[in-house]
Amino acid sequence: MNNLTILVINCGSSSLKYQLFKMPQKENLAKGNVERIGETENAFIYQKTSDGRELKKNSGEMKDRLLLSDHKAAFQYVIEALLDSKMGILKSIQDIDVVAHRVVHGGEHYSDSVIITQDVLQVIEDLADLAPLHNPANVQGIRSAMEVLPGIPQTATFDTAFHQTIPEQAFRYALPNEMYEKYQIRRYGFHGTSHRYVASKALELLNRSAENTNLISCHLGNGCSITAISKGKSVDTSMGFTPLEGLMMGTRSGDIDPAIIPYLVINKGYSIEEVNKILNKKSGALGLYEKTNDMRDIVEAAQNGDKKAQLTLDIYTYRIKKYIGAYCALMIKVDVLIFTGGVGQNSWFIRQMICRHLQNLGIHLDKELNREIGGNTGSISHDYSPITIMVIPTDEEQQMAIDAYDLVDEKWPVKIIR
Repeated sequence: MNNLTILVINCGSSSLKYQLFKMPQKENLAKGNVERIGETENAFIYQKTSDGRELKKNSGEMKDRLLLSDHKAAFQYVIEALLDSKMGILKSIQDIDVVAHRVVHGGEHYSDSVIITQDVLQVIEDLADLAPLHNPANVQGIRSAMEVLPGIPQTATFDTAFHQTIPEQAFRYALPNEMYEKYQIRRYGFHGTSHRYVASKALELLNRSAENTNLISCHLGNGCSITAISKGKSVDTSMGFTPLEGLMMGTRSGDIDPAIIPYLVINKGYSIEEVNKILNKKSGALGLYEKTNDMRDIVEAAQNGDKKAQLTLDIYTYRIKKYIGAYCALMIKVDVLIFTGGVGQNSWFIRQMICRHLQNLGIHLDKELNREIGGNTGSISHDYSPITIMVIPTDEEQQMAIDAYDLVDEKWPVKIIR
């Protein structure tokens, strides 16, 4: 197997996060982020290498030609940072073999990661209507990488791809058929790369075969989703046509009665834009607690007797319990329950609230293990629990590097020469 250096890119509307991996060793060489792209006065880059060296620069300290006016300029500065003589990790731009991109929406087109061609890029652009905040930024990142690193293979890993195995009875909505046939309105699901990674990690740690294992993966962060996984494949997930459906989240409402929307517009005078902003940016934990959407602060406030904080946590965990129960019913037998994401990985208090009174489903949490594990990988269930409860930190970037390596190593059996 060939050794490849893979640059993993995750582009947001005004940010670019990156990690550099040596594969197939899965060695993380460096990670960093560029923030506030487009704000030439306030943009900055931060990079940390595996040996602890840190590079920090704001736009005022950067060369004029590299002011962070757009994603191409940001990507150029990422390359400069990786090549920096003191704080970098690479000797030459030729050391980068592959660039792997996170793409939020692949629609029904992609059920696996792919090597990016012009046709693939066109599909990603065409799907912008389904992910208007994400796919355009993903396209900018891909085009920027193609311009700065011409001739280097580029791959795409789609958030939606893992969920393309969901059966039709689970992904279709009870809307007129033309809504699906003409407009592709259906459940797509998101966080797929995270759910796929932690499920694979759980099977590895437990020495189990995917074929005889059913898992429920809870990705709990500012965005939250739960996925039912059977025989290594997603069979249902809580997010839907957009990442708004499902669980209550940091600022997103999750499931609501859809009639609330026309009620607010027709009866109360809100515009569609205002309602959309409320549901995506002003609801969830922020809407209920009002002071913050940071679960660490809300947990602390609840522990100190804040009733509004306690209600926020009660609603949050109540909805998670409902989805866990539904997926236990769906799969009949569940073997593993996984907690991941910033909240799922790090908050013993929320995990304890979620697992409380789920013993009838075979979920028996060991409270001491749950507290002691911190945010590390391991089991937090009693030995007698029929369902093994695990904490597994997600690593979407590593999964993207694995996908890219498998794709490129298969297509180019010898190390790429440019």
